[in-house]
Amino acid sequence: MAGRAEPINVQALIFDIFGTVVDWRSSLIEDFTAWSTTRGISGDWTGLVDAWRQAYVPSMDDVRKNPGRGFIKLDDLHRRSLEQLAPQFGLTDLTEDDLRYITTGWHRLKPWPDSVAGLTRLKTKYIISPLSNGNVGLLTRMAKNAGLPWDLILGGDVFGHYKPDPQTYLGAARLLNLPPEQVMMVAAHNNDLDAAQKLGLKTAFVPRVTEYGPLQKIDFDATGDWDVVADDFGALADRLGC
Repeated sequence: MAGRAEPINVQALIFDIFGTVVDWRSSLIEDFTAWSTTRGISGDWTGLVDAWRQAYVPSMDDVRKNPGRGFIKLDDLHRRSLEQLAPQFGLTDLTEDDLRYITTGWHRLKPWPDSVAGLTRLKTKYIISPLSNGNVGLLTRMAKNAGLPWDLILGGDVFGHYKPDPQTYLGAARLLNLPPEQVMMVAAHNNDLDAAQKLGLKTAFVPRVTEYGPLQKIDFDATGDWDVVADDFGALADRLGC
């Protein structure tokens, strides 16, 4: 959906990561399938990855519902969910090293084909940063592995909150010394953009229609009145004059 540059006054772009910038599903399935052959481990990696992702939101909601326990970073939530799910998919007798390798698969996710080039263009004009539920250590290693050219990294552990809590979106604007209306949230998920828009941020929708593979049910199209809708990050850069 390329087109003329949009007259939008923003200084920073903040990005959802899982599904928007990186292809978590294919990355994890390919990673674990290749690794398991070297370890002589067999199991239903596709089933595990899909179930693991389905545990993502409930695990964060549990943190929200029990604030007295303190914030728990996403790496730790991923590990807990993995330990619960692995036996259901034929993955038993995993060693500590195995569990660590699988958990850190989220650090090794591969970007969508347009992500690095598009981000590099956008960085020439705007501050760019993730605004992810991932923790800073996870996101930093992901950026290193994938070549993501962030100016800074903002994760859930920076704020002690997970999206869509207002503290995340408004916290990003505050740390950037910007009013919310000069920050644009970029995501492939309409609900993420809806939460940001309600707090005064600008919004950009970039669909990733294969994020969940055959399980994809939503987010094929923009369902809100977003400031920009673009087919990919290259088209987003076109629209924002980069």
